[in-house]
Amino acid sequence: MAIISSNPQPLKPGDSSQPGLFSDGMLKEPSAKRTSNDKSPHSSAAKEPLLEPEAKPEERSQQEERLRPRRLSEYIGQKDLKEVLDIAIQAAKVRQETLDHLLLYGPPGLGKTTLSLILAEEMGVGCKMTTAPALERPRDIAGLLMGLQPGDVLFIDEIHRLPKVTEEILYAAMEDFRLDVTLGKGTSARTRSLSLKRFTLVGATTRVGALTSPLRDRFGLIQRLRFYEIDELLQIVLRTAGILKMPVTDEGATEIARRSRGTPRIANRLLKRVRDYVQVKELGNLTEAIAAEALERYNIDPLGLDWTDRRLLTVMIENFNGGPVGLETIAAATGEDAQTIEEVYEPYLLQIGYLNRTSRGRIATAAAWKHLGYTPPDAQLSIL
Repeated sequence: MAIISSNPQPLKPGDSSQPGLFSDGMLKEPSAKRTSNDKSPHSSAAKEPLLEPEAKPEERSQQEERLRPRRLSEYIGQKDLKEVLDIAIQAAKVRQETLDHLLLYGPPGLGKTTLSLILAEEMGVGCKMTTAPALERPRDIAGLLMGLQPGDVLFIDEIHRLPKVTEEILYAAMEDFRLDVTLGKGTSARTRSLSLKRFTLVGATTRVGALTSPLRDRFGLIQRLRFYEIDELLQIVLRTAGILKMPVTDEGATEIARRSRGTPRIANRLLKRVRDYVQVKELGNLTEAIAAEALERYNIDPLGLDWTDRRLLTVMIENFNGGPVGLETIAAATGEDAQTIEEVYEPYLLQIGYLNRTSRGRIATAAAWKHLGYTPPDAQLSIL
């Protein structure tokens, strides 16, 4: 298997220049009544981005590859998607054809790369992997296409970021398995077509709306990956614990799954950090109480909110009475980058109903007030 790895570095939350500025009590306003203490210690664990769904460089190691399932039957979750892919694989084998081109979209960390490797394994072919930003020049994509063997899978991550000229080369390659090469310049220029071996293109994107229609319409299968349920994440944690030879109870695995934001990559990452804690403290089996204690050390609460999530909501409640407040204002008040807030932290807060986006700005919901131990004002209580 030939692998070309040039994945972009994950987004990291910006560090505040004054880490102690927003500790409890310094931003307190009379309008917000707090009924319990919010633990927000300013420690290195608080700032460690354990809940980012983007892959870290160390997670592309050989150990991480061991955690990936190799067959479709081993893949946990995404039941509807697995059924569709299983039918496509069986049909392609019966007809002795290559799989149709596949576009996978959805939030990061849900298994798009793993599925591409599984497809290649099920079809008994090779898989070449790259990312769209790495294909800057026509010769980059041409070299990949010419090196493919019959039936191979070509996986392009973040395919919505393909340069225009590279994307146009793919049109003929996907439809006619042909590579058009222009020789010469000016009036002496001529086009030569080179035949390509039939292959399967698997594109992955977190922003399907950013793809151009000509590219999107050339995919025979377009499938969305959804967030995982707790019972599915429980199976993933137990499977990973078995591979890592770590004794864990069902309750301990459930505690990790509950705080994983519906994302397998985060679940595996939290399990590794809890394993470090258990081994250093020599605590033995990973139980529910030990898992909760370890994750509290990393400032990850039972709902999966980390220190920065709670800080954003706390500043909105204490400084702006819950909102509405603009994104740039929140960024200035917290010292975080506006783009990081919008792309890294807000999606999960919106998903669980702790944040609303309105034309006037962001609003912390009554559920967020209660979770952080505040008493919502009458206007918020009226919508409960």
